Amino acid sequence: QHVYIPIIFSSGVDYIDAPTPYMMGLHSGVDTSTVTMDGVVVVDLEYNRITTTEDIPPIPESEHSFLRGEILKLLQPNVVAIDYMKINLGSMGDYSLRTATKSWGQDHDFQLRLIFLRFFAQIMSGYRNFIDNALPTGFNAQAFLKKRSRATNQPVESMLMIMQFIETQGFLDYLERCNNAEEFTNNLLDKLQDATGRGQSPLAIFPSHVADPEIITIADSEIEGSEPGNRHCYKSFPANARTEEQEEKRKSILALVGGASKQVPSSPAVRISGGPKAESLSPRERAAERERMVLDIKVKLQGLWLRLLRLGATEDPLSSFEYGTILALIESDAEGIGGSGFVECIREHIHSGWQCRLTDEQFIAVKELLKTAITLASSRDDVSTIRDALEVSAEMYRKDPNNVQDYVQRHLLSLSVWEELRFWDGYFEYLMENCSNKSTNYVTLVTAQLIVMATHMAGLGLPDIDSWNMIEKIAERNNLGYKQLIKLRALLTHLQQLRVGYWGVPIGKGQPLPSYSMASPRALDISDESEQPAEASVLGRSWVHSMFSRDRSLRASSFNRASDTKAGATAGKTDLAAAQKKTQTNMRILRGHTAAITALHCVTRKEVWDLVGDREDAGFFISGSTDCTVKVWDPSLRGSELRATLRGHTRTVRAISSDRGKIVSGGDDQSVIVWDKQAFKLLEELKGHDAPVTSVRMLSGERVLTASHDGTVKMWDVRTDTCVATVGRCQSAVLCMEYDDSTGILAAAGRDVLAHVWDIRSSKQMFKLQGHTKWIRSMRMTGETIITGSDDWTARVWSLTRGTCDAVLACHAGPILCVEYSPSDKGIITGSSDGLIRFWENEGGIKCVKNLTLHSASVLSISAGDHWLGIGAADNSMSLFHRPQERFGSFSNAGSKVAGWQLYRTPQKTSAVVRCIASDLDRKRICSGGRNGLLRLWDATTSI
Repeated sequence: QHVYIPIIFSSGVDYIDAPTPYMMGLHSGVDTSTVTMDGVVVVDLEYNRITTTEDIPPIPESEHSFLRGEILKLLQPNVVAIDYMKINLGSMGDYSLRTATKSWGQDHDFQLRLIFLRFFAQIMSGYRNFIDNALPTGFNAQAFLKKRSRATNQPVESMLMIMQFIETQGFLDYLERCNNAEEFTNNLLDKLQDATGRGQSPLAIFPSHVADPEIITIADSEIEGSEPGNRHCYKSFPANARTEEQEEKRKSILALVGGASKQVPSSPAVRISGGPKAESLSPRERAAERERMVLDIKVKLQGLWLRLLRLGATEDPLSSFEYGTILALIESDAEGIGGSGFVECIREHIHSGWQCRLTDEQFIAVKELLKTAITLASSRDDVSTIRDALEVSAEMYRKDPNNVQDYVQRHLLSLSVWEELRFWDGYFEYLMENCSNKSTNYVTLVTAQLIVMATHMAGLGLPDIDSWNMIEKIAERNNLGYKQLIKLRALLTHLQQLRVGYWGVPIGKGQPLPSYSMASPRALDISDESEQPAEASVLGRSWVHSMFSRDRSLRASSFNRASDTKAGATAGKTDLAAAQKKTQTNMRILRGHTAAITALHCVTRKEVWDLVGDREDAGFFISGSTDCTVKVWDPSLRGSELRATLRGHTRTVRAISSDRGKIVSGGDDQSVIVWDKQAFKLLEELKGHDAPVTSVRMLSGERVLTASHDGTVKMWDVRTDTCVATVGRCQSAVLCMEYDDSTGILAAAGRDVLAHVWDIRSSKQMFKLQGHTKWIRSMRMTGETIITGSDDWTARVWSLTRGTCDAVLACHAGPILCVEYSPSDKGIITGSSDGLIRFWENEGGIKCVKNLTLHSASVLSISAGDHWLGIGAADNSMSLFHRPQERFGSFSNAGSKVAGWQLYRTPQKTSAVVRCIASDLDRKRICSGGRNGLLRLWDATTSI
């Protein structure tokens, strides 16, 4: 969004210095010498020259060549040879040639917009794979740039233009709309990328204005005296161009196939002929009759399929005439014409430009029809139908409540055909035979087809070991080297992790849900390395050892040994079944939100001045969601935990805080709302921010502190409903904030990579702490020390007295999402997107004394008390550590105080991805909010 002025008046030249995005036209004769022109790009149309006060990052070479070439073809078609246009534009060549002969008009405008759309589709190719709602920005920029670097063989440093683009507010707003919109079906960028991936013309993404033609079969004319080759004109389409005998035969065929006739002979000859004169037909006539019957079935299926997709919102597809007829055609046909025809009509519909989006009811109907078709095809050994059904199931999808695509393929796991190596062998041969580029290197060709197979296996949800065994056998038969095997194994593991990360571990035919918990009836001392889960590491070491070995027998048996190890571990865990069952009873699911949880706050005793334990609200959890509501939960009321639902926000709630009598929340609607905690009603709505609110904090004296993406930190007086002051300003969005009410010291940081420190009592800025090179996402202030965590994979310790960096904590392999100070041992704890938890101590210099690998996804929250430590991660697992008082003395002389921490238990994970965590260490409770809108409350007090 920007200001647009076609021609600005001469006296308004000062508007050029406006600090807002704009596009203005200015006559070249206007004097601009009095204007600073800071951050302005000047395009001189008279001399064809561009000047700027800042360096414009170069566009990547391949995309730059495409953009320049396509625009040149459109603007100067006579300069570019016709053959060159036909070759490079492909299926768009004819369209471009037609528009080139006309004067500039709407067709040229359309072509120009399409060129830039194709340019952005290339620049952001595959960006949807890196949308991660667990990250504050919603997008994993580092992983996206690394993927692009590998694909283009260009270093990440050379992609400055793309780096700046994905950090713009416009791109972040685009991602937000993608995530929050209930119906985001008109996204042309996504449609174009999908069409390009399927090899379709870019024009296929636009709706056709031509209605679907009605197809009527017309027989040859039988006009007397007509000669072969004569043209016959009809005033209208005839109602019935068949003879009476042909029409009767056609009706009998449709009646037999559709199951209308209950007395259908089982003889194949009668089924094919469809009439009483079957015995008099010759083999050629019988073949022609069968061909006509197949065509009739396919035409009928095509019409039924289109009508099934056009059913109204109030109609149930499973009880519709269309669904019943398609199912009858599939089930009543022993030769597979119905099943293969149904799959074929779906494939043709996809190739015609259908976007494959289904409603929930349509999704269920299509899934059941495909299951029936695949099951019957398996009994006939019809591999081609199974193969085609597998591919179309990977295209059709619905969207879950969080706007995430759920493909039909994921729901076909229960079919036994996927467990057969014979099917995948045949599918691999089919892919090799139909490869479009057979001139490429053989190893590359085989690897590409195995990647396609691995994608389908992961989409189905086949167990990782089973999938790899089949891929490895096919790869060895084709003499694939160990380097390609390692790449394939890494890809398959990555796909499985992505899938399990959102949907959880799939439950297939006879496949129990594996336990990822670390629950035990006794405390585990984290200093004992042998107590760490060894199953995954045994499998990993076995596989890596076998991959680098030249002994094929060792490689072939590597996964057998891993499977035996897993079986042994499972047997050993049966002794803990009773303890695990007891642990599971301490997990409660709190339902109420209808969309992803985006904010979670725990009301602590310190927050409400609960000195004697008589405050009812101490221990409450307060949650906010993309459903625009705030909910208050009381864990002490089992079965009826929801106390109140607060409605007032119009967009996603991002931050929550509270004190003895009030709750304050901020969200993407740029407003801050103060609620009465006793009456659960709206008291005040504080407006003043110009961007989404990221942090809120209730202070003493009826004051509220808020931070926003607009780069400001504001102080509000709730009693007067006014902004007292803007106490801090940053150059970009504020992502984290800390305030010490006793000293008046405020610290804030975010996207401008600086940590700002103010003394709000004297209204002055104390320091700008420089050192981080990327966004600062987490911050903790204790005494005269500030700890920050950044996307540059480091945490830093700063001194508030000197304004200097005392230490750089650089041992993580990913952005640091949370930092915490442990008051019991005066140590620092950091959590990162690499899933690691690191403990740091200051013994003659800060150093890392312990690494924990308890979690398989990003660590989102660390909360430390005097004797308890709560940790939550995006894989929906939670850890609770205890530090008994009696152990302090016994470890005082040891090298590390961290050895005193004891891990009590980690509850089982579920399928949802966690967005936020809150801990109540006083009552040993940890609560997580998932993308599925559910709260998972873990009460760890039992058996401790």
